[in-house]
Amino acid sequence: MSTGAGRGDRPSPATDGTDGRHDQNDLDVDGPRLDGSETAQTLAMSDEDLDRALAAPPRRLGRGVLVLVVVLVALVAAAVAFSAGRLSAIGTTTPTTTSAEAGFSRDMQTHHNQGVEMAMIVRDLTDDDAVRTLAYDIATAQSTQSGIMSGWLSVWGLPQYGSEASMTWMTRPGLDGTGHDHTGKAESAHVPGEPMPGLATQDQLDELSAQSGVEAERTFLTLMIAHHQGAIEMAEAVLDRSENPVVTTFATGVVTAQQSEIDLMRDMLAERGGADDGEG
Repeated sequence: MSTGAGRGDRPSPATDGTDGRHDQNDLDVDGPRLDGSETAQTLAMSDEDLDRALAAPPRRLGRGVLVLVVVLVALVAAAVAFSAGRLSAIGTTTPTTTSAEAGFSRDMQTHHNQGVEMAMIVRDLTDDDAVRTLAYDIATAQSTQSGIMSGWLSVWGLPQYGSEASMTWMTRPGLDGTGHDHTGKAESAHVPGEPMPGLATQDQLDELSAQSGVEAERTFLTLMIAHHQGAIEMAEAVLDRSENPVVTTFATGVVTAQQSEIDLMRDMLAERGGADDGEG
């Protein structure tokens, strides 16, 4: 979440042997041309006018436009993941439909999709630039990652929806023969079919949608901190169960990025008079 050349910069010399010279045909372009007076008027724009134009606040994206952007990003990510996955699959055992990799891919898509939903809700409820920027970053990043995981399943020749209940893969032993539970207990803390870690309830989403301003910001940050903590738990679970390099690299990135955002959101929440439970 670079600047171009200034108006006084000289053009780079040509590298095609023409010494930068062009005839009239080289300069033909579609569209209206500027005559001498229009060109002079354009070049006569004062520095003050130029600065004012550059400093103008960006137009706010409507929710419909943002939805389109998020969908397009996810589709592109899925296509890229499909291509990359085919190459990386060489020499790697293809996951089965009941594997930890497949279960993680399906469940984390569901988890991320709710994160996108919450982010888009709060963007309509506040004018705070910091919260809106964070929400936009979350929406685009998590929609991209959902597309990547959808692409994996396509590469592996697996259905997007499994026959087992959600989180079933998290109840199975890890590579070391024990269950995933970072509290130190050997048994799994998860039950197949129950809500995934950190997911907001429908009542909580309805509460967020009914709020505005700082109140909505506090609710959003509180819910999203818990949501990120749940995503980290799921990513750590697949790290305990997978040796697939594509999946483990992705999951490690999720842990790092979402922990960083948790730290940021805790600071933002404190600035708005709220507090979370401090776990994770």
